[in-house]
Amino acid sequence: MKSRFRLCFLLTAAALIAVPAAHAQRGDDTDRASKNGRTEATIDDVSIVIEYGRPNVRGRTIWGELVPWDKVWRTGANEATTISFSAPVAVEGDSLDAGAYALFTIPGKEKWVVIFNATANQWGAFNHDPDEDVLRVTVTPEEGGHVESMDFVVEDSKVKLRWEKVVVPFSVAAL
Repeated sequence: MKSRFRLCFLLTAAALIAVPAAHAQRGDDTDRASKNGRTEATIDDVSIVIEYGRPNVRGRTIWGELVPWDKVWRTGANEATTISFSAPVAVEGDSLDAGAYALFTIPGKEKWVVIFNATANQWGAFNHDPDEDVLRVTVTPEEGGHVESMDFVVEDSKVKLRWEKVVVPFSVAAL
């Protein structure tokens, strides 16, 4: 009985320690205008987790003003967006190892560059080091319905960034 109690206590303590540590990575969003977002999905038995800040449109002109064209963007608000894969994948046909990455983009009027950077935990794109970019792929944005708070969805083997009236899809497949 004593060992069962001890085991329950240890498991509960471990869970209580792990939960705040996982949440602390993005920071407390209580006083932030852009709340934290998290998308979890599976493509071809590969677990994908995306953590990001969710800026709102709030009547602003987003593309070309709030988010400039042709400059590295943190792809969200606050901390850099992170994406992790539980196994190696192909992104738009190019291989990428399992692991966690900062997810940056370079928005363009006709094409976007999606960047997977080896330094997953960083604030915004202020210290983005192109030498740490592990993979860059170029994709074509699509028009979509209005999305007030930026989000990511996973549909049909594609990860899709959605914000304002823009959808930026990139394909993911297990290797």
